[in-house]
Amino acid sequence: MRFRWPDREWWRQVPSELVRLWRRSLQLRTVAITLLLTGVAILVTGVYMALSISNDLYQSRLDQALRDSSRATTAAQTTLNASDIGSADSGKNLLNSTLQSVQASTSSRLIAAYRVPGQDTSVLAPPDRGSPALNPVISPELRTAVQNGGTKQFYQSVALPSGTDSTDPGIVVGTQLTLPSYGRYELYIGYNLRDSENTLLFVQNTLLLAGLALIVLIGAITWLIVRFVVEPIRVAARTSERLAAGDLAVRIPEKGEDVFASLARSFNGMADSLQSQINQLATLSQLQQRFVSDVSHELRTPLTTIRLAGDVIYDQRGSFPPATSRTAELLHTQIERFDRLLSDLLEISRYDAGSVALEPEPTNLVRLAEEVVDELRAVAEQNGSELRLEAPGGYFDVGMDPRRIRRVVRNLLGNAIEHGEGAPVVVTVDSNETAVALAVRDYGIGMSQNDVNHVFDRFWRADPSRKRTLGGTGLGLAISLEDVTLHSGWLQVWSMPGEGACFRLTLPRVTGKGIISSPLPLPPVDAGAKPGRRAEAAPSGPESGAASGSKTVSAGIDDGIVRPGSEARA
Repeated sequence: MRFRWPDREWWRQVPSELVRLWRRSLQLRTVAITLLLTGVAILVTGVYMALSISNDLYQSRLDQALRDSSRATTAAQTTLNASDIGSADSGKNLLNSTLQSVQASTSSRLIAAYRVPGQDTSVLAPPDRGSPALNPVISPELRTAVQNGGTKQFYQSVALPSGTDSTDPGIVVGTQLTLPSYGRYELYIGYNLRDSENTLLFVQNTLLLAGLALIVLIGAITWLIVRFVVEPIRVAARTSERLAAGDLAVRIPEKGEDVFASLARSFNGMADSLQSQINQLATLSQLQQRFVSDVSHELRTPLTTIRLAGDVIYDQRGSFPPATSRTAELLHTQIERFDRLLSDLLEISRYDAGSVALEPEPTNLVRLAEEVVDELRAVAEQNGSELRLEAPGGYFDVGMDPRRIRRVVRNLLGNAIEHGEGAPVVVTVDSNETAVALAVRDYGIGMSQNDVNHVFDRFWRADPSRKRTLGGTGLGLAISLEDVTLHSGWLQVWSMPGEGACFRLTLPRVTGKGIISSPLPLPPVDAGAKPGRRAEAAPSGPESGAASGSKTVSAGIDDGIVRPGSEARA
């Protein structure tokens, strides 16, 4: 097995996949929202606790440093007050012993002493005792406060040098000492807070790990709880889908006595009722289909006898009186219409029974259209309509059942002649990469929105009072729709009152492959033009150029046009 590198553009699909997963998974949304809210709550609580602990820890160390500094300063001052100064050397030794006493009385080793400026310089006072760690961090503001503060304590937070490039947090506490005979000195004691910082970091890390563990634990608990809650809903959704797909025997398992068990019982009761009604309707439909089929078959035999007798009478009509001759002609016409009606009923019953099978063979749609046009040219001339055939494409063989497609084309062309009001009827054939199409355009009275919605219904006529030249049965378009659907094709219609109608038949070039788009536009390119006039150029796209208020109805694969029986859209 060869290794395949992932698509370089895979990352572009990640956002859309996440959005799709977010929309489809109730469990994911619930867990994510719970984790988000929990995380915010834990974050706010953790930040508050960390700040509180930090402030309390700092305040505790500050109080400890102030107490420690005060105790050491008081002990040193007591020692100085009880000392006897006799020479400069003894003063120097006194300062050293004082600082040693301070160092012994406190926990810090960072001690510095500076003589307060502005005192009598004639007295040879002990020199300042600085500290390499404190000298750079004692600010002038702190020194000014200590120099002017007397015996009060002053402190400042500083960063004590800890190494080459690192520092430690610290506190410097300053106050004054009075050396007898030598004046006042500034005493500074530094306290390193590194141990407190380590304690704070430990507490913060502990809070962080505890918060993360709590979020994970809450997420897992939420996932399990939501899974228990959502699973019955998923079962109900899957059962509903199977029920909608036709599996009427599927039911939701009934367990327990909670609300989901009540839902399951209610759903199963509804499914039982639906199954009973659907079975009843299916039985009635089968009885009706069988009745129509049986009646059609039973009527075939007496109709054949009646037709033979009628033909004999019709052939002898010349020897009859005028009234009898006319009666013979009417009898012959109605017998032919009755015969077509029986043939259509038998065809519809075959479709209802699912016993129709295609007999495809390579057929040229242009040649087939030419044959139908030639067949109906005489009828069109009687109605004052001119038949035109325009075929910019489609001159190749396509796998289709020629008998059924010829019946569809003849039906569409007959309807166009019937309702064309003597205007030209244009038949157009064209093709593209995936389909071949035929459109029949008339410029007659057109149809209203309500008529368009019912144009493929059985036994429906837009105007029952109109004279019918071809003697249709009212089943032609319904049978045509079944024929086209059997070919996995489209049968669509556009019409507007006063602008005629356009029926478009689209068939796949390759049997079994879908149709991407039709090569002929619908609405037609001359939609909105005056009857009999054609537009000069077609707009781009198979569905472009729709006039305001135009309606279309389609069968087969949905390409954005309304299906029969549904509300049509403009």
